[in-house]
Amino acid sequence: MAGLHHVEIWVSELGLARREWGWLLDAVGFTRTSVWGDGESWAAGGAYLTLTTSPNLSGIGHDRRAPGVNHLAFAAGAQDRVDAIMAAAPEHGWRPLYADRYPHAGGPAHYAGWLENSAGFKAEVVADLP
Repeated sequence: MAGLHHVEIWVSELGLARREWGWLLDAVGFTRTSVWGDGESWAAGGAYLTLTTSPNLSGIGHDRRAPGVNHLAFAAGAQDRVDAIMAAAPEHGWRPLYADRYPHAGGPAHYAGWLENSAGFKAEVVADLP
């Protein structure tokens, strides 16, 4: 059986990450399943995502242009839901990317929006195919 089991994101400012990521994860249909002093987990579709801090962090920002994870892409449902998420994102700490090519920055058959949070992490919000 194949599939993604979980993703763990290390963050330097947990409170800020909880606000930014919590809003986005809720908007794309994840549910917060646990909270503890150094983190929290969100689940959807049989997989989960954890936001946590660690004393082993080597820096305070995420560089999506360095080797490692460039971005996470989330299924968001209908195109109007992607539009609503993109419109509300700046109020929740996310900056839209590629606005001049929205919603087809990934090509004419790909309806999606790209966002970057205050730590420099990029997320993609993808609509279902019509």
